[in-house]
Amino acid sequence: MDKIKLITDGSCDLSDEVLNKFNINVVPLGVSFGEEHYTAGVDIDNKTFYAKMKESAELPKTFCPSPESFSKEYQCEEEKIIVIALSSKLSGTYNSAVLARDLYLSEHAEKDIRVIDSQTGSIGAGLLLIKASKMISEGKNIDEIVNTIESVKDTISFYGTLETLENAVKGGRISPLAGKIIGALNFKAIIQIKDGIVKPVDKARGESNSIKKVASHIISNIEDTKGKILCLMHANCPEKVQKLLATIEKTHNFDEVYISEVGPVMGTYTSEGAVLAAVL
Repeated sequence: MDKIKLITDGSCDLSDEVLNKFNINVVPLGVSFGEEHYTAGVDIDNKTFYAKMKESAELPKTFCPSPESFSKEYQCEEEKIIVIALSSKLSGTYNSAVLARDLYLSEHAEKDIRVIDSQTGSIGAGLLLIKASKMISEGKNIDEIVNTIESVKDTISFYGTLETLENAVKGGRISPLAGKIIGALNFKAIIQIKDGIVKPVDKARGESNSIKKVASHIISNIEDTKGKILCLMHANCPEKVQKLLATIEKTHNFDEVYISEVGPVMGTYTSEGAVLAAVL
């Protein structure tokens, strides 16, 4: 049985409890307010981040980990390593992990390091990490795990609702035209994370309707929940994510459900009040 180390970046937004349960190692990302620079999850917590963002006149800036940050994680007793990174279409994190791998392998040829572009982010990547961790525990070899993750990453159902598109537009994650149309009509945007990008796919008036829309999109293609995992997350609105869970569970029950908070990196673009759901 191969000893395999599993690494991701701080955008995965899984709770510390889940990270520990599945033995997932995290390379943190950064966020800055003007000249104030923070490492997400290290020297700024979620509550402080949302309070500062509410007070800030400008959108915080996020920055990906340096190759050196990944290299430190590669310095381990395990000879086989799997990295599952935030979509390369949303961040330079994947490229940073690849560069670190290439430099590290030039001096440590005995290592086997695989870097996977998740083509998603946040709990979408979190689901892939949980899947990979379970396969490691089952004694699967690194080729089988990587091939499986590459084949299932496109099957993740990942939707959410945002209170506002302002941050996503300012951060270049959603087109200004889509933001103007939805914002002008006072709708809440329903977004999908697919193929490495975030796009508006629906809209709804009011919190209740937006939650129903997200639940409907999530469960529309699920006939059987056996073996599937549901991940939910919220941007400083725990009561809203519980409403989403209750709505989904009216028709579908999952053996495994994980709830976490949107951290500073993803929260910069979702803004406060967002709820997201993903199934694999």
